[in-house]
Amino acid sequence: MALMDPLTVLPGVGPKKAEQLATLGLHTLGELLFYFPFRYDDLQVKDLAEAADQEKLTIKGVVVAPPVVSRFGPRKNRLNLRLQVDRAVVLVTFFNQPWLKDKFEQGEEAAIYGKWDAKRHTMTGMKVLATQTAETPELAGIYPVNKHVRQSTVLELVKAAYTREAKAMGNVVPAAIRTKFRLLDDAAIVHGMHFPDSAQEAKAARRSAIFREFFLFQCQIQALRQDDHAAANGLAIPYDNQAVRGLIQTLPFTLTAAQKRVVNEICGDLRAPRHMNRLLQGDVGSGKTIVAAIVMYATVTARYQAALMVPTEVLAEQHFAKLTKLFAPLNVNVALLTGSTSAAARRPILAGLQSGAVDIVIGTHALIQKGVDYANLGLVVIDEQHRFGVNQRRVLQEKGLRPDLLAMTATPIPRTLAITAYGEMDVSSIDELPAGRKPITTSWLRKNQVGHALDRMRQELAAGHQVFAITPLIAESEKVDLQNAEQLYEKLGQAFAGKANVALLHGQMKPDEKDAIMRAFAANEVQVLVSTTVVEVGVDVPNATVMAIFDADRFGLAQLHQLRGRVGRGAAAAYCVLIADPKNDAGVERMQIMTTTTNGFELAEKDLALRGSGDLFGDKQSGLPEFAVADPVADFATLEAAQQVAAALFAADPTLDAAELAPLRAHLARLQQATGSLD
Repeated sequence: MALMDPLTVLPGVGPKKAEQLATLGLHTLGELLFYFPFRYDDLQVKDLAEAADQEKLTIKGVVVAPPVVSRFGPRKNRLNLRLQVDRAVVLVTFFNQPWLKDKFEQGEEAAIYGKWDAKRHTMTGMKVLATQTAETPELAGIYPVNKHVRQSTVLELVKAAYTREAKAMGNVVPAAIRTKFRLLDDAAIVHGMHFPDSAQEAKAARRSAIFREFFLFQCQIQALRQDDHAAANGLAIPYDNQAVRGLIQTLPFTLTAAQKRVVNEICGDLRAPRHMNRLLQGDVGSGKTIVAAIVMYATVTARYQAALMVPTEVLAEQHFAKLTKLFAPLNVNVALLTGSTSAAARRPILAGLQSGAVDIVIGTHALIQKGVDYANLGLVVIDEQHRFGVNQRRVLQEKGLRPDLLAMTATPIPRTLAITAYGEMDVSSIDELPAGRKPITTSWLRKNQVGHALDRMRQELAAGHQVFAITPLIAESEKVDLQNAEQLYEKLGQAFAGKANVALLHGQMKPDEKDAIMRAFAANEVQVLVSTTVVEVGVDVPNATVMAIFDADRFGLAQLHQLRGRVGRGAAAAYCVLIADPKNDAGVERMQIMTTTTNGFELAEKDLALRGSGDLFGDKQSGLPEFAVADPVADFATLEAAQQVAAALFAADPTLDAAELAPLRAHLARLQQATGSLD
């Protein structure tokens, strides 16, 4: 337990310094020892003939003249030093560090790390090094610090902690796994990361540290899964299989093979006594809603209630209309509950939920408000799950006796994120589109070609269809030259005057204003909808056939694909027009990718590769974990290996009772106690 000791056990760490270290998330010896550098400075002396301009490097030479400090403005000064390196004299300048003058003596040798200016043959000094000996390390770690804590403080304390604990450090990764993957033990990882004697040692330590971090995270995930799947924690829902088959046979279309597969996966979870925690992912238009309808009906046949929570009132109303029609012949009572539901209409719905008379309720966050109680809630379905925070999902689950959870998303999750952000969930994928669904024709136009986009809009409007026009900004900005919604609204209003009704929709409008405009568009009272990205999720207007996205390079691939999915929902051919003049190669690449594939799974992988793991959904609600040294994208092979090893370990020994797993078991217990959960 020594690694859990507070940092105040180290010399020189009192309450004030401990408070400062806490700003870096450092409270214990273990946290300090595993607080690793994010990069290294190369301290090996370099031959200036081989040095590149602006390269950071170390030089060593003899001080040939007394150092001079000069001032140039308030609180600004420079220290100039002349160093003879081989046969050349190099001018080294340190800015605003006058105290370094005392470190140099004329005729003495000095080693300096800094940035080399090859054109002027000068160096901007960054640090003074001890004159190198055989024992001097090649690399110096650079740590993430802030205004409260210096680099030197972190390094000094790490040395003290390592001296104190190195011999007693245990190993949380079991010996058999370390042997299989040729990993270092914990003490060697700490030494190699903080005090590498060579670049090779630092590389080996980082490789082992990355695996260790992924492995511990995956063990936490497996522990959550074990708890989630425990028989005592779930409901067994013995649905009527014949009734479910009967519903499927009444559908006016045939389920795809992928839909049949995921229905079987979900229904298997319903019948099992363990708690279901499943993510259903499928591309835009792949038919997730009918899958949700089937499993909700299965729940109802076992005399349990089902709840469907969606992010917008318009989407809730669309689902309510469709499901009411679907279930009308089956005597299933469906209710709609949103923030706009009147008090008079709410009373019978709340009473029906509490008595069990309401079988299925569809709504927004109103479903989790105080006073909404359920008689026998067995299944919770959450549509566009990343739009809801973890706590909102949990509150709805707590409305029943651990009801099964089905989360749905039309943003396909790359395998990288499925293993990290959704590792505790079972994942089902609908990876094919229904038969007869026409691919959306996507084209990219430069801004000087916008006339072609207007021609396409006129053709579709003349055929009785509708148009989306999307822009990143609401109002004109002097700083950013983007097509804004208000300007676009005026231009399109003039272009289609007398031929189409044009409306403006954006996120700063009041909810009832937005809903009124969306209802008018859905009813074809508005033919051209100029909007920001508030239409990205869950708007179903089958008559819309054109999605024109202005300044399309300002959006990520996942968002562009979601917007594209708002059209092509009817029988007519649909078009997505990207209008953009990208300023960099990444923007050009996004446009090219969008015009070459309509597969959301491919796009999600490419989006992750382009943008990195930190910004896939654009908000923290996605729950993507942060790692200290590991990168889920760059280190995906290691992540996958760690996930497989952790899963096999828990499958063989769910409670980690084996003696050799005691350090791992204790470490996971401490993590759970410290954080409460992974959220």
